[in-house]
Amino acid sequence: MIREITKADFESFWPTFSAVIQSQETYAFDPDMTLEQAFALWCESPLKAYVFIENDVVLGSYYIKPNAMGPSSHICNCGYMVSREARGKGIARLMCEHSQKTALELGFDAMQFNSVVSTNKVAVNLWQRLGFHIIGTIPKAYKHAHLGLVDSYVMYKWLRA
Repeated sequence: MIREITKADFESFWPTFSAVIQSQETYAFDPDMTLEQAFALWCESPLKAYVFIENDVVLGSYYIKPNAMGPSSHICNCGYMVSREARGKGIARLMCEHSQKTALELGFDAMQFNSVVSTNKVAVNLWQRLGFHIIGTIPKAYKHAHLGLVDSYVMYKWLRA
């Protein structure tokens, strides 16, 4: 089930969120941020944030927000996280599909991911299977904890038929 996130949901998802940012493999977030800072960033700053729940356990979360303002406010941006135990079960796919429907309901025409770490092959391949295209490469944009400087991709999808 996917529904809007609550503070209690985020608190239960915090161990996953914290592990993801501390690993420094996929997200350009401060690895030392607090739960309160993370909640503000992931749940309060965006337009909306959601959780994927199964058997009363939060297995994933995503946010949706405008990618820019004014003449570019028709493009949204999303971020997704799935708990380590739930990876490979199609949860990211379901959340991305949900986010695309939500984007259309919110009046967005397109979705853009500003920084998909090139070494995150699972995400890159999934986004491509869901119709996103790599429209740019930012050389050495991400300082990966194990691989050093790696490229990031800008990925984009027009949502309207």
